[in-house]
Amino acid sequence: MTVRPSGRTRTAASRVTAPWVRTRLRTAPGAAAALALLVAVTAFLAAALPPALDRYDEEAMRRALEAAGPTRTTVQVQTSDADMLLSDRPWEDLLSRKAVEGPFAKLLALPGRALPLDADQSSAGVRTTRSLKAPDPYLSQPDGVAPVFHLVAQGGVAEHSRLREGRLPKAPEDAGRGAAALEAAVTTETAAKLNIRVGSVVHLPRAEGDPLAVRVTGLVVPREPDGAYWSTLPGLSRPDLMVTQGPVPSQYWAGTLLVAPDAGPALLSVPAAPARYWMLAPDLSALQGRDLEKQASAVASLEGGPLLERMTSAVSPYLEVSTDLDGVLVGHQELWSAVGPLVAVAAFGTGTVAAVVLCMAGGLAAKRRRAELTLLRARGASLRGLAGRLLAETAVVAVPAAALGLLAARLAVGAGRPAQSAAAAGAVALTAVLALPLRAVAVHRAVGVHTGREDVVRAHPSKRRLVAEVTLLAVAVGAVLTLRTRGTSAEGDPSGDELVSLAPVLVAVIAALVLVRLYPLPLRGLARPARRMRGVVGPLSLARAGRAGGSTVLPLLALLTALTTAAFGGSVLTGVTEAREHASVFAVGADARVDNLDERAPDVEERVRRAPGVEDVTPVKVSYNALVGNTRVSLAGVEPDAYAALSGRLDVGAFDADVLKAAGEDAVPALGSPALAERFGDAPFPVILEDGDSFTARIVAVRTWTPVLGADDFLVVDGSALRAGLEPPTGLLVTGDHADGAALRKAAGDDARVRLRSDEVAATVESPLQTGAERVYAAAVAAGAGYAALALLLTLLRAAPERAALLARLRTMGLTRAQGRRLLILESLPQALLAAVGGALTAWAAIRLLAPGIDLTTIAVSTGAPAAGRVLLHPDRLSLLLPALAVVALTVGIAAAQAWWSGRRGAVRELRAGDAR
Repeated sequence: MTVRPSGRTRTAASRVTAPWVRTRLRTAPGAAAALALLVAVTAFLAAALPPALDRYDEEAMRRALEAAGPTRTTVQVQTSDADMLLSDRPWEDLLSRKAVEGPFAKLLALPGRALPLDADQSSAGVRTTRSLKAPDPYLSQPDGVAPVFHLVAQGGVAEHSRLREGRLPKAPEDAGRGAAALEAAVTTETAAKLNIRVGSVVHLPRAEGDPLAVRVTGLVVPREPDGAYWSTLPGLSRPDLMVTQGPVPSQYWAGTLLVAPDAGPALLSVPAAPARYWMLAPDLSALQGRDLEKQASAVASLEGGPLLERMTSAVSPYLEVSTDLDGVLVGHQELWSAVGPLVAVAAFGTGTVAAVVLCMAGGLAAKRRRAELTLLRARGASLRGLAGRLLAETAVVAVPAAALGLLAARLAVGAGRPAQSAAAAGAVALTAVLALPLRAVAVHRAVGVHTGREDVVRAHPSKRRLVAEVTLLAVAVGAVLTLRTRGTSAEGDPSGDELVSLAPVLVAVIAALVLVRLYPLPLRGLARPARRMRGVVGPLSLARAGRAGGSTVLPLLALLTALTTAAFGGSVLTGVTEAREHASVFAVGADARVDNLDERAPDVEERVRRAPGVEDVTPVKVSYNALVGNTRVSLAGVEPDAYAALSGRLDVGAFDADVLKAAGEDAVPALGSPALAERFGDAPFPVILEDGDSFTARIVAVRTWTPVLGADDFLVVDGSALRAGLEPPTGLLVTGDHADGAALRKAAGDDARVRLRSDEVAATVESPLQTGAERVYAAAVAAGAGYAALALLLTLLRAAPERAALLARLRTMGLTRAQGRRLLILESLPQALLAAVGGALTAWAAIRLLAPGIDLTTIAVSTGAPAAGRVLLHPDRLSLLLPALAVVALTVGIAAAQAWWSGRRGAVRELRAGDAR
């Protein structure tokens, strides 16, 4: 007889499993809801991190590309002189519109997805590579120098501009080297600055014969004047004011005449070396920071690789390709390389704490149901069946909660990197699902009914646990030693960033394992003398602390990691703030600065002194073109006492005022830069100022920076040594933490330039990646602190029923409520102090470990911001102490609250039969 188990077996299994899960959820809805909330929040944070970083990365990259401008980011392709000299084709054919626009589509398609190009902002045409001087007298000539022009035959002018006046130019019938005249258009800005109107004729020289007459037929207004179409070629949308080289510099205009796209061959009629060009503008909206390697590789291939070979085969073997796009990408990559490891430190630290808390939640649930699971095992439940049922009931809660957290993260943050977000949320769900079954399997491997007391003082951990701890300790110590000996910024090692990011967690693991082993020693030492104490609270609390349970590694690891991450993050944020303060000091030189003072208003200094928030004013007289030998340097005349006080207050460039005071010596004492000190030593040298004043100076003190002149080559002398003294001053250095910018501008006058340190602090931030990393870091630190508090709460809740029963028993023996409160507080203090002290020391060790390889200047300020060298990471006292004190305060508060709540409930409920154990 054949048995068919298929349908019946599955039905029976489902009938057994479903009631179990449903019953457990109905029995403990509060625990299920708490687990769902914990998983949902953790999944939200984990899934939100990748798209948040992507968003800041993309914004930073787009900002870097926009700041660089089309001149640097556009790939400029142009034929060289050999294109026509060595070609067999007629020159007119090479410069025709067909020869220009024919390969344009192929060039746009070459990089493909590796480097997306913006076809609308890209351009192609023919241009003169040498400028042509136009001697027409009606053209603007600032210093009597005739302007120069380039002739450009670029396609798409009609689509990228609006016709303001006249009409667009047409190509001449004899569009070749023999063209007698040309028509051109100019932009309205070019027309306004060079005095050009519709109908104006610009004469350009030829190699032989009469000049080429170029008639302006129309004025156009660029639709996107800052776009790549108009901004890549210099002078296309607006003329440039140039300066001649020579002993007497003179200014002149350089503009562009836009001829018809078909008029390229006509450019042969002037001796200006015409050439074909193609401007390939990248699509800024399509460039992604995560595709940086592909984009850099594509740019390199265009400049000198396979893509360049394909361009030469499609266009001409004589091409010149230039772009600074690779430099912009490298700059962004360097910024991300500096920011990424720090963000990863917070992510790894917070992730570790979150994982530990999820495991602790599973452990708390396993302990709460220990009697139930022990009874099931005693009645014949298999270990596999028990684990399967626990897995099912946990998955029913955790998986939907993780999915909800993932959905919330996608809606709140964005849609970047869906695979990474899903993997992060999945890892959270997997940890939450496996925590309870694995803990139950570990505890209930053997069938048993009675368990001995857990005593951390008398406990002897198993050999397996000892081996596991020693192995983990060896791995962590080895990784930390490798990091320390190799350094935190080893190039070429792909595991370097991960090791740097894991360093605080590794140090926390080492500290947790060591402290758990050392924790019983002081308790054993205090146990014997405590017996002689007269009161009951002290000895009993010490005995209770010794019986706190042996499984304290996870809670301690969570607290140490959270404290380390919080202290590390606080130190980073403090260092960033200090770096920006330093940069603002170097940019302004005081709390506020007033320059370009009106010499006709001698009472400016007094008006500035009376402005709200001003504490002191230091007048200075600056000459930026003082002649020292054959070198021009910056020189400042100051009042020695006031200027020395200002330098000392800023803590940069401080000096003794007496060394600068002129005392009738042959040479004026001067404060000098290192370069000038190396050149002249202590020998006297002549100084000639712009106004004809001269004197002999001698460097008596050397400083790398001084407030009024920054860090360039400078001299600072006593203002009384100048022929006119400090009257009138050219600038005022203002001291005052709360100087009113509006009041200062009103007091200084309309022509004066006023700068505040508070404004410079905001201006030092260059990239959204910097501000975004700060926000992510602050959020990660806050989340880590929240998980640390939750870990501490779970640890105390684990022992809450036993403590409540103990207080109930002791109250029947005469223990007062105040004594009960002190008992719980003193019982919790040893572990809290262990975590607080250990966390502070661990954070200090992690910061000292990583400090040599972290330059906060790159993260805090913009690339061009002035700064006094590198601003390295250093431990911040408040960041070390506040989280540690918060752990102690939270522990005391929870213990006091539990004692108060137990006192309100009374002792009857806790002492009912079957409840007290």
